[in-house]
Amino acid sequence: MYGWIWRHLPGNTWVKALTSLVLVLAIVFVLFQYVFPWAEPLLPFNDVTLDEGMAPLR
Repeated sequence: MYGWIWRHLPGNTWVKALTSLVLVLAIVFVLFQYVFPWAEPLLPFNDVTLDEGMAPLR
């Protein structure tokens, strides 16, 4: 898949590398701004329960 993307980008190696970097940064931006905030309430990371009656392990 990455080879296909690389072959279809315009320009020489430096232009392709710069374009690839911009694409990666754009994807990371979209993930952090839209996808992760949307998915966060659906994930069980905040469903933490503690038993108050248990003694701490030593």
